[in-house]
Amino acid sequence: METGSGEGSEPKYAQRIDPKKLTPEQLEYIRRKEMAQWAKRSGKLRSRNIITGLAIGGIVLGIYGYTFFSVSQEKFLDELEEEAKVARARYPKTSAN
Repeated sequence: METGSGEGSEPKYAQRIDPKKLTPEQLEYIRRKEMAQWAKRSGKLRSRNIITGLAIGGIVLGIYGYTFFSVSQEKFLDELEEEAKVARARYPKTSAN
């Protein structure tokens, strides 16, 4: 494999660089570029996080609201209470009840 810039050579990708061999100016340039990339990605990530949080919050509130609505519509406790009244009326009164 040739490392020159001839026609048959392949470019090198993701070559490891020893930070000890870089000048302070090169290190500063790399740091600025990394910060710019981080800022660009963090904006996208922040918006995705907000959308995901709103979606999860909406689902939670929907389940919570539906649960309250469905429980308020249930009549089984009323039916049990009526059955208990009928059962108490059948049995004779004693000093315990």
